[in-house]
Amino acid sequence: MAVRTRRTAAKRREYLWCYVLLLPLLLAFGGFTLWPIVASWWYSFFDWDGVGTPTEWVGVANFIEVLTAPDFWSAFWHSFLFSLVALFIELPLALAFAILLNNVRLRGRNMYRLALFVPVVTTTAVVGIVFVALLDPVRGAVNEVLFATGLVDSPINFLGSTVTALPTVMGIDLWKGFGISLIYWLAALQTVPKELIEAAQLDGARRFAIVRHIMVPVMAPIAIVIMLLLFQRSLGTFDLVQAMTAGGPVYSTDVVPTYIFRYAFSPEMQAPRYGFACAAGVIFGLLTLVLTLLQAPALKYRKRVAA
Repeated sequence: MAVRTRRTAAKRREYLWCYVLLLPLLLAFGGFTLWPIVASWWYSFFDWDGVGTPTEWVGVANFIEVLTAPDFWSAFWHSFLFSLVALFIELPLALAFAILLNNVRLRGRNMYRLALFVPVVTTTAVVGIVFVALLDPVRGAVNEVLFATGLVDSPINFLGSTVTALPTVMGIDLWKGFGISLIYWLAALQTVPKELIEAAQLDGARRFAIVRHIMVPVMAPIAIVIMLLLFQRSLGTFDLVQAMTAGGPVYSTDVVPTYIFRYAFSPEMQAPRYGFACAAGVIFGLLTLVLTLLQAPALKYRKRVAA
């Protein structure tokens, strides 16, 4: 009995130390994740400028204003376009490169992987500032090369035109996040049994047939997870847009995060509207959740087919 009691006490002390070690993480989660979510919901019901304690209760007026604001829906459409580019251009392109770089007979494949992944670990603000300098219509290196090769007769204002600004930022965003999609696919390719590929090769199957009938079906459940991760990441694009255009020109590159940032912190506003910005953030979060849940049936279908 005494031995059992000592064992129980030892286990309790062990569990207690586990909770003690988890405490800093729980505090950080509560302070930097849970509390901002709760506070955003609470502040969204006030007309508040961020100074002092909010007192002017407006109910759902902020939500109605956001939902009826054309600028919000324009920004949401731009955010959605970032996701479409990521899903329909970045995702299949990364798969093609992953299949190529997964070939053990390719010399220097690790160097190619590194080169493609370097943009991911590069600070986004630095990337934005560098590309702003490169794309400058007066002294930018890109326009100088275009002039030198005779491809253009006049400088192209990539970031100053409402026609070219959004595609330019989207292209740079694709380049910046391409490496992480590549890593996802490379990890998924490791789940494909080599025996299946070798058997198909012995039967005379071509490379495209192996990819279509073996690799893609085996990776399908993982591919849906990759799609969800990429969708959520691209829908919340903020730092690159803020560093390069801040939503301009004439809000042609405005996305929902820059829209929220402008109303909460930008000096463009006569006074900050934290309550309105919180309401926009809440609505954006709910819309993101709905769009993500709409993809859940595809995941269930793949699981049912795999079973």
